[in-house]
Amino acid sequence: METRKLGRSDLEFLPLAFGGNVFGWTIDQATSFELLDAFVENGFTFIDTADVYSNWKPGNSGGESEIIIGNWHKQRGKRDKVIIATKVGSSMVRGGAKDLSKNYILKAVEDSLKRLQTDYIDLYQSHYDDLTTPVEEPLEAYAQLIKEGKVRFIGASNFSAERLWEALTASQRDGLPRYESLQPLYNLYDRADFETDLQALAVKEEVGVIPYYSLASGFLSGKYRSEADLGQSARGAGIQKYLDEKGFTLLKALDEVAEEYKTTPTQVSIAWLLAQKGITAPIASATKINQLNELMEAVKIKLDEKSIARLTGAIKKEA
Repeated sequence: METRKLGRSDLEFLPLAFGGNVFGWTIDQATSFELLDAFVENGFTFIDTADVYSNWKPGNSGGESEIIIGNWHKQRGKRDKVIIATKVGSSMVRGGAKDLSKNYILKAVEDSLKRLQTDYIDLYQSHYDDLTTPVEEPLEAYAQLIKEGKVRFIGASNFSAERLWEALTASQRDGLPRYESLQPLYNLYDRADFETDLQALAVKEEVGVIPYYSLASGFLSGKYRSEADLGQSARGAGIQKYLDEKGFTLLKALDEVAEEYKTTPTQVSIAWLLAQKGITAPIASATKINQLNELMEAVKIKLDEKSIARLTGAIKKEA
């Protein structure tokens, strides 16, 4: 398997990121350790999380995912074997305002470093754009953190093409660190937002793309084909929106390509993403070893042009 480089940074890794949103939410620490062990033993290194994960679970206050990751690498002695990516800017109080002010970032990073039990974060990402804060301000905070050795590189998540361009322009103009990655919503079903403007910008400016919800919350695995299936997962409520004509058309195409390659809809969905321009590594979560194994095997699949076109043309991206 070939590694891919993230943007213009020196972060290079096999093209699959483990989504840490499940740590402390749908799986406990022991299961999280088991999955992280298997992930790293198979040569994968990129772990993505956020400071707020998983404050949506009753009884949680945020930071649970970072704590588990910190405990894992501390116990296993694996800090130098992994790339830890986390995010800042979402309120730790659910429903609170986004905040990318310099003061907020400088305080939040210390909390993340403590939970992660590390001196540095490999990729520190602006979780959501804060439209009340000039694009330069978080970049100034990141410049300070990079100078102090607390952050290596920075990325943006959920940014519009316009605001990402403004930030990249400010970085070049003012000598500030630039966003080396973009984390957008992107999968075979949810395509319009990324493919309209963001993809061309990311490719042109060499910004690495690490899409989240790569399997549309699990819908593209093919496990959810009716409302009766939604109870299989804590994410069931979020999957219902995919149970429409567009979703069923896409599942049919996935089934056909999966049968041709003697693989699964999950692996075909990941392989399709890896064939798209600008994509560095899809982010995907797993709660069981067999799910993780399926994801890790997916990066070995190379779809031919006919299969890629079959999937791409199954539905209109604007739909």
